[in-house]
Amino acid sequence: MRRLLAVAATILTLAAPAAFASAEAATRTVTALKQFGEPQFKPGFTHFPHVNPDAPKGGSVSLAGSQPGTYDSLNTLILRGVRPRTLGLISDTLMVGSGWELDAAYAHLAESVEVPDDYGWAVFTLRQGARWHDGTPITSADVVFTWDAIQAHGAPFLKSFLDHTAKVEALDERRFKITLTGTGEIKPIIDFATTFSPQPRHWWTSNGRDISKTTLEPVLGSGPYRIRTVDPGRSITYERVADWWAKDLPTARGFYNFDTVKNDFYRDDDVMFEAFKAGAYDFRGEYRAQRWTTGYDFPAAKDGRVVKLEVPSELPLGAQGFRLNTRRDKFADPRVREALALLFDFDWIQKNILYGQYKRTLSNFPNSDFGAKGPPGPAELALLEPFKAQLSERLLTQPFTLPTTDGSGNNRAQVREATRLFKEAGWEVRNGKLTNVRTGEVMAVEFLDGTGALTRVTQPYIETLRRVGIDATMRLVDSAQYQARLDEFDFDATIVNLAFFTPPGTELRSYFGSAAAGLKGSANYSGIHDPVADALIEKALTAKDLDTVQAATRALDRVLLWGFYMVPQWHNAENWIAHKAWLAHPTVWPKYDQDYRSTNFPATWWVDAAGKAAQP
Repeated sequence: MRRLLAVAATILTLAAPAAFASAEAATRTVTALKQFGEPQFKPGFTHFPHVNPDAPKGGSVSLAGSQPGTYDSLNTLILRGVRPRTLGLISDTLMVGSGWELDAAYAHLAESVEVPDDYGWAVFTLRQGARWHDGTPITSADVVFTWDAIQAHGAPFLKSFLDHTAKVEALDERRFKITLTGTGEIKPIIDFATTFSPQPRHWWTSNGRDISKTTLEPVLGSGPYRIRTVDPGRSITYERVADWWAKDLPTARGFYNFDTVKNDFYRDDDVMFEAFKAGAYDFRGEYRAQRWTTGYDFPAAKDGRVVKLEVPSELPLGAQGFRLNTRRDKFADPRVREALALLFDFDWIQKNILYGQYKRTLSNFPNSDFGAKGPPGPAELALLEPFKAQLSERLLTQPFTLPTTDGSGNNRAQVREATRLFKEAGWEVRNGKLTNVRTGEVMAVEFLDGTGALTRVTQPYIETLRRVGIDATMRLVDSAQYQARLDEFDFDATIVNLAFFTPPGTELRSYFGSAAAGLKGSANYSGIHDPVADALIEKALTAKDLDTVQAATRALDRVLLWGFYMVPQWHNAENWIAHKAWLAHPTVWPKYDQDYRSTNFPATWWVDAAGKAAQP
């Protein structure tokens, strides 16, 4: 959601004039965080431009995620359990993003933050009147309780965003201080402000509740919605909090207009689409090009009761691909991984399955200025020079590319090159099986899938692998098993889309850092353990200007791409949405929007009551 937009590096301010009484002041009190340049929205702004500030409240909307799934927990802090993506509707973060800037956040639950010149600590002041849904004020004690719970029981990915915070302490009921592990960098403060959602201490410590365990009891929140009903694994229903403490803030005005939001869950992708065709839910994010192109020909779509919408976005995208688990010995050699990448015929997939609607992903930071393009430039080479002995010549001199085909399925050239790489790495075909010449092991690759939604693109790849002697199979498990196996790194290969915040920050450690490779529950699915990548990650995190951030992430991108930890797939910058015609929306779209992709919830939409009444 927009409230989880991470921002980084340098701070500028929207503050009361008194905060700048002296240019020599050792600290500053600010109400906006901005990495580069001035915040777009100045003090006194009333709402963001992509909302209708007078949108009518009322009505209901029913959703189903863009992909099949289920849930078995409502505890957002811990590793165990699968949570609904819409669960963020019940909570608040200290600051929120605008949708118009990649590097800015604005005061929300916190009304201000005080920072010293060396950024070694920060003091947040919680907003007067902020309260839990039971009327209890949100206090610093809740913040400290949540921090302690994360340290003791938190999911590794959540911890990774806060690992530069050494201590959190309450100063009074509304003010709390975070102390960082180092000085000179504002990014840890910004990460804290944009990702930390306090939990209600008084609720979790009463009636025998345990924040270290999963729960299906409706959790007390503070956000625009509260949980009304829970049907475990099937649906969850939220109701709008009419007296939400933040409803009149500029960061909230025009958002969250439905009185009731029901999130249904389906375990099968085709069943989920058939339910939409039958009118079972109202709003759908689509990701299958074939279906988007040919599938919306049912009566409600033909007569206008269902509308198709293509929403543009300049939001940097995540990199989707088959993640190869290098913890498995068979994938330890980069030549094996490169061979596997060569055998994926994207052009055939694009022509026969994707209807030409996607672009090939050739970066870990697609649709952004943070990925590698062309051969490395001087700034990148300067960062890579100390590691020259550890890097290949082609990484230092060539752009990263993957071969193309004519889409006919005839990829003999790629098969020949892959066979050569396998042989160099000690694998050759014996009796029709790709076999390790030293151990006699037959190359087997099991593709783990938790939804079945991408079987249509995985199966052709499996067939290609089998033709070169690889025992390739697919294993379909339910979403809970899938998450558990991911957390334990119990897979050969699986499709994962690793989204990043902008500019890329602390998530890089969890995705690609060596420390995360052995940490169960981290997002380093490939088990990347590379000191060069580690050094470039730290360079990106400690950069003082945008040029250095970009140079570091581009150099990192090259190290990862030429390491072939992923078989890259594709991306699409548009949001494909199908919805009931009585759902209304603003005419202005934010430049960098992530609501639809992260939660499938139309946060700025509302019910056109007259239009709904006119529907047959």
